Amino acid sequence: MGCFVSQLAAKFAFFPPSPPTYQIKKREDGTLVAISTSSSRPLAVDDSSLEVLSIRTKRGNKIVAFYFRNSYARLTVLYSHGNAADLGQLYDLYVQLKANLRVNLIGYDYSGYGASTGKPSEYNTYADIEAVYECLQTEYGVSQEDLILYGQSVGSGPTLHLAAKLPRLRGVVLHSAILSGLRVLCHVKFTFCCDIYKNLKKIRKVKCPVLVIHGTDDDVVSWVHGKGLWKMAREPFEPLWIKGGGHCNLELYSDYVRHLFRFVKEMESMTTQLRLSKNRQAPSSEGRSKCSCLKCPKMIYWKNPNCQKCLLSMKNWLKCRYPKCTISRPACFEPSCTSCSCRCRICSCLCAAKCSCW
Repeated sequence: MGCFVSQLAAKFAFFPPSPPTYQIKKREDGTLVAISTSSSRPLAVDDSSLEVLSIRTKRGNKIVAFYFRNSYARLTVLYSHGNAADLGQLYDLYVQLKANLRVNLIGYDYSGYGASTGKPSEYNTYADIEAVYECLQTEYGVSQEDLILYGQSVGSGPTLHLAAKLPRLRGVVLHSAILSGLRVLCHVKFTFCCDIYKNLKKIRKVKCPVLVIHGTDDDVVSWVHGKGLWKMAREPFEPLWIKGGGHCNLELYSDYVRHLFRFVKEMESMTTQLRLSKNRQAPSSEGRSKCSCLKCPKMIYWKNPNCQKCLLSMKNWLKCRYPKCTISRPACFEPSCTSCSCRCRICSCLCAAKCSCW
């Protein structure tokens, strides 16, 4: 049953354009060029900033990536796109982001998308983004301190997968992101083992600033997903809730580029020493204590009481009434909620990690 549900979620997660909007051909000098399938002409005409790459993943697939170089850039953006697009459709957007944000940008097609080989799956996308990151390191000398990960919709899955592994990452952008695959299909309050892209668990491991962008009228991935991820981020950046924005049109709003530019500039001004000092001050996952109450096995996820943007004020922190438990915990993700059902049966404390109010 679990495998069936997982396959069902994956079926609804991936919609590669068919036929692909571009093809890859090799020039006489050995370089690759992307050809539009509709016009049979190169996507990039006289664009010396674009490099077309073919990258092999650890799962044996060859994926295509577009690397855009900006001579004024200090940071690099690794862009993971949504579930119904390929690089041919995103070329113009990448060119605009490269220029407007003054960054180097690399976008890639998942296995089974565009001219990439293989079939799309959750674990293939994880291998895909890891291969692209390794390429950035070896071919372009990009370190995690100079990298911003950008995940749109389903792309938030591989983005948070990699971000959770990079403690010195510069920043993360989540655009119309999902809490998990099953939560897009149906309103479930618990995480099942068969679920895919369990972002609500991985975002707690991300140690860098996280910018969340979501449309309030998104009818594909509800705004609740973006709101929930922002609340669970350890270092949330001021979010961008685009009023009236849908799932695929946020780039058309002027606030989109303006807010992104502000985020990139603040990440540029943040020195490596400052990032490392913040990481040392933040409690690590190994250092967090577990509630000694046997009925509360979940980890306690701390919020910074000194942070002005923290949604949980000090008055919402309660002391566990179980005698053996000395851990303070947040009462609820939604302080105004009166119907939270995640109380511990022994100590009556509210376990925020299990809260399902939202």
